[in-house]
Amino acid sequence: MSVRQVSILLFFALAFVGRPSQAQENISVDRFARLALSCVHQEYPNKIAHTLSSDEDVAPPRQLTPVFYGCFDWHSSVNGHWLLTRLLRLYPDESFAPLAEAALNKSFVAENVAVEVKYVSDDQRASFERPYGVAWLLQLTAELREWDDPRANRWLATLLPLESVLVERMETWLGKLAYPIRIGEHAQTAFAFGLFLDWAKAADRDDFFQLVAQRTRDFYLQDKNCPLAYEPGGQDFLSPCLAEADLMRRIMTDIDYATWLHGFMPGIPTDGNDDWLKLAVVTDPTDGKLAHLDGLNISRAWMLEGMAAGLPEGDTRKQALTGAAARHRTSGLASVTGAHYEGGHWLGSFATYLQTARGLADR
Repeated sequence: MSVRQVSILLFFALAFVGRPSQAQENISVDRFARLALSCVHQEYPNKIAHTLSSDEDVAPPRQLTPVFYGCFDWHSSVNGHWLLTRLLRLYPDESFAPLAEAALNKSFVAENVAVEVKYVSDDQRASFERPYGVAWLLQLTAELREWDDPRANRWLATLLPLESVLVERMETWLGKLAYPIRIGEHAQTAFAFGLFLDWAKAADRDDFFQLVAQRTRDFYLQDKNCPLAYEPGGQDFLSPCLAEADLMRRIMTDIDYATWLHGFMPGIPTDGNDDWLKLAVVTDPTDGKLAHLDGLNISRAWMLEGMAAGLPEGDTRKQALTGAAARHRTSGLASVTGAHYEGGHWLGSFATYLQTARGLADR
């Protein structure tokens, strides 16, 4: 066994401490699947980011974007479809599986995808769902590419025209983007770049991978002393510092990453202390923006796990990273109840990404 393989095994031994049992995990993923099933074809309430060019553009969501019109907004609908795809792939014998397959069959129809392509191709919508929603769409098609199943092949073929136009849009944007976007919400570049890189691997698009990797180096390689003490913002669901760190491990060797991380986040404990990153607190889960912080705890957990996985064997920061990840995991997953639609329409996808270790698929 290689040193790298030993390192990965040690990481998982640490990372899975405190994780749920198989029975508990099955209950969790069933709950996540039910959340997505309840909303992927629920049109209202709905918040659309819609640029109108004329009176003809006035229409309900199901007509504007007939594939991804549910779950309150376009990107959350994409999230929900990815969730169902991933859980159907990983848990084909669970009770939700037939319902998930039926929902995906209902959504992924060529005629409806053609309407989506026309919608996003409008010159007035060049920035539509850029980069967050696009990143999740690519996560969805990456999942389909990695799944050797006739249904996945059929659904991927249906979605390819939409994927193609969005990738082309991202290529144009990346060529012009002069600065990173360092916020804790949808426009953040670090999180999206991570999903872009993962898609490029799955799609065997080395040209796109190299473009994103170069932009990543341009924007982040020289960063030092990330101001983690300034986090979280009041409505963050992504950590600017941790997302950047989780991104950088995707394009660096473990040795180089260890050195970079020392400069970027010098305060990570080396004594195993897991209480160095305070949990985000949600004061009102019925407020859609304040409820973002539940998602922050979940995304922090997977980013911390990614950071730990990117470090070499024996790095003294691993225990602090995995310990903090476990604390955020427990708090974040407890919030995924579906009691309030403000969180229920999207938190299941974040929980699924964490629970199924999707971000560690390349390790």
